[in-house]
Amino acid sequence: MKARVHVMLKDGVLDPQGEAVRHALGGLGFAGVEKVRQGKVIELDLADGTTEDTVREMCEKLLANTVIESYQIEMS
Repeated sequence: MKARVHVMLKDGVLDPQGEAVRHALGGLGFAGVEKVRQGKVIELDLADGTTEDTVREMCEKLLANTVIESYQIEMS
């Protein structure tokens, strides 16, 4: 079983990496990019029977800083 966790900065939190990417894209001639938000994807290989609630607990305790980040879990 796999879980994929998408972690992104919450709206309103400064994203200097995203801004650097937006600026670099502009420098390469991609003028239509108005905003970039950069996040991370964490892929977990899980033992059978691991629940989404367990993955949520992992996110709350370690994988995401819930003060400034939001996360979304995909189980497969």
